[in-house]
Amino acid sequence: MMDSREGSRQLQIALTVNGEARSVLAYPMDRLLDVLREQLQLTGTKEGCGEGECGSCSILMDGILVNSCLVPVMQARGSNLLTIEGISMGERLHRLQASFLECGGAQCGICTPGMILAAFHLLSQKSEPTMTDIREGLSGNLCRCTGYSQIVEAVADAVNSRTTT
Repeated sequence: MMDSREGSRQLQIALTVNGEARSVLAYPMDRLLDVLREQLQLTGTKEGCGEGECGSCSILMDGILVNSCLVPVMQARGSNLLTIEGISMGERLHRLQASFLECGGAQCGICTPGMILAAFHLLSQKSEPTMTDIREGLSGNLCRCTGYSQIVEAVADAVNSRTTT
């Protein structure tokens, strides 16, 4: 079997991650997920399946929700990336993160960063989503622990608490 790195060399790749200009040395086909976790030490982004099916590795790339396990780092060159680490305001949690904690939407924690980024993306598109909108906005993310009701409740709680945070 041929290694995807065979015949290629590492390149300097410029990215903007959570508002900060960054540069990584990577093979063009290295997974963005691995570069985020291993080189940039942004371990909040999780790997669930490695096949783009579970959504645990979801991030925003130029405002679009993507599975970072499916994105070659070269495709992200010059992009603006937002990970779970980038949505809090310093030590202050984003209202979605706080709602996940308050509503029990985070149990084992593997799906949580992807769920929160999917919800963050939804709220950037619809400021007052319906329960159906919330369920559809989270539909690309799998959870094996919660049964989803606490997650949907957490997103709805974040929407309802918008004026207080």
